[in-house]
Amino acid sequence: MTLGPADALRDAGLRVTSGRVAVLEALHDMPHSDAERLFQSLKQHLPGLSVQSVHNVLGDLTAVGLLRRIQPSGSPARYERRTGDNHHHLVCTECGAITDVDCAHGEAPCLTPVDAAGYTVTTAEVTYWGLCPACSATAS
Repeated sequence: MTLGPADALRDAGLRVTSGRVAVLEALHDMPHSDAERLFQSLKQHLPGLSVQSVHNVLGDLTAVGLLRRIQPSGSPARYERRTGDNHHHLVCTECGAITDVDCAHGEAPCLTPVDAAGYTVTTAEVTYWGLCPACSATAS
């Protein structure tokens, strides 16, 4: 069972605020959003909201593990609520759409380097690049 935003915040030791709840709810509906997109989505419902406050909330939620931050090349940081697994991402080179894809080899880190140089590898981030179905259809 997934916790609601308020319970998730409490369990993470954070105060329940309207901004934190709104960001968690927005990311449920709009995974892989950046701070600007979240701000544009929320500003009419939260008077006094600023892009900086959205960045602050994203930082707080990421620090306690409620969000995962990804940053595909050439893109601002994006955030998602899917945490705790070692999934990867498909990114459209045309429109920038991002889709989750499960790790092909099971549990984290699911991929290991040929030479770990003494590191203890805990996570592998893989980004697949290509055209999403919509962009593929228009390219044909």
